[in-house]
Amino acid sequence: MKVRLKIILLACILSGGAMMMMSSCGPKISKRSGSSSKTGWGYNDDKMGGFEVAEYVEQDAGPGLVLVEGGTFTMGSVEQDVMYDWNSMRKRVTVSSFYMDETEISNVDYREYLNWVYRVFYDEYPELYFKALPDTLCWRRRLAFNEPYVQFYFRHPAYNDYPAVGVSWEQASEYCLWRTDRVNEKALIDYGVLEYDAEQKGSNNFNTEAYIAGKYIGTVKHNIPSPSSPDGERPAKMEDGIMLPSYRLPTEAEWEYAALALIGNSQTSPERIVNQRLYPWNGHYVRNDEKANRGLFMANIQRGRGDLMGVAGYLNDNAAPTAPVDSYWPNDYGLYCMAGNVNEWVLDVYRASSNMDVEEFNPFRGNVFQVLETDANNEFVLDDTTGRLKYRNMTPEESVDRINYQQADNINYRDGDMRSSSDKADWLGGETEDKGSERMYHNKHSEDSPMTSLVNDRVRVYKGGGWRDRVYWMVPGTRRFLQQDKCSDDLGFRCAMIRVGSPGGVGGSKK
Repeated sequence: MKVRLKIILLACILSGGAMMMMSSCGPKISKRSGSSSKTGWGYNDDKMGGFEVAEYVEQDAGPGLVLVEGGTFTMGSVEQDVMYDWNSMRKRVTVSSFYMDETEISNVDYREYLNWVYRVFYDEYPELYFKALPDTLCWRRRLAFNEPYVQFYFRHPAYNDYPAVGVSWEQASEYCLWRTDRVNEKALIDYGVLEYDAEQKGSNNFNTEAYIAGKYIGTVKHNIPSPSSPDGERPAKMEDGIMLPSYRLPTEAEWEYAALALIGNSQTSPERIVNQRLYPWNGHYVRNDEKANRGLFMANIQRGRGDLMGVAGYLNDNAAPTAPVDSYWPNDYGLYCMAGNVNEWVLDVYRASSNMDVEEFNPFRGNVFQVLETDANNEFVLDDTTGRLKYRNMTPEESVDRINYQQADNINYRDGDMRSSSDKADWLGGETEDKGSERMYHNKHSEDSPMTSLVNDRVRVYKGGGWRDRVYWMVPGTRRFLQQDKCSDDLGFRCAMIRVGSPGGVGGSKK
């Protein structure tokens, strides 16, 4: 890359003129040659309308991500339902290809995030920093001496590569947004569009959507040459292929599909899974059966009552409580600790009947459709605190009526609250100002006698089992739930990203 830049710079010098460097020696985007097969008008030609089309080969995996080639699988628990929850019935679904973090987010990863939030926001909005801090008090137990973990687990360098815990679903989601912006900002810097800007403060900070909408300019090095722009250049756009899609939490279906990694049992038999799995590895046991490592635990779990690490001199899982995020053996997608170590948040809202209700392609429960806010001049509105674009929920009129219902809030679909966005549809009778599942799951008969339910729109699914859990919870199909603003000492997360373009990518499935 450095050699290519030196050659370009030399060409600029030989051609002479600073203007030549700006217009010809700025960022280089491979433009598609030729013309439209439908109209005959040329691409990337200012004399032919200036319609710009970039050549694009394959999506680059973001830092830390592994390609999970999608496909069909049977989602749901393959273990006996010992909890009698009946909340993970088997259903055949298809998941499109996506990227997923190789490991859980570690303490050092999360401290990098906190460092940026502190540097950018603390002077003007210190509450954003405190809001992002993990709850180290999650380690406290009334009848256990865990104070050393309260004090040292998150900050001490000995635990740099251990999974971050004490992080709520809301905090994990904010981390994903931050990571998207940092990766895309770095991509624009590496490409030569922007300069490093260490002076970002408050709402004046790079975030992807604000940049694309023209609400953030940054320190420009060289804009993109453009035949359709009056001055011959413009900021980068998503159509240029420089920036990546958003990081996010994986959906429950994606997480379960990635954990099972059935690709390892279908390589020798196309279109056929030769062996179903109970865990992220083959077999009905949790010990390694390879000769060199025979008998060692495949994951960091609780073996039995009071046995969380084994006997001194031969610590079986060598972890108390958690282990480094790249411990044990990766599954057939190359993902570490998809069973044990810590549980992991997923994107979905919890419903016991989710597997029966959701779509067969990319199943997900939790959609709330939104649109960007605009002002009287039809300009996008920025949040004065964070600098992000503001969203609002769609009205029923703005929603697309394709299944005989109009609502922006689809979390409650088929829950008996089909018109949850209506201000008059009160399932208890009469009118109420409450909207959404508040009417269904949280209704106060009186101030002294509230009727509540653990199931509501703020309860999220987590999966995978943790260091405190028995073997039952290692099964990827098992599921539990927790309020999205709560946390635990055995609950962490990892990020995912959509795969755009071909499902298999370069070196993927043979066609």
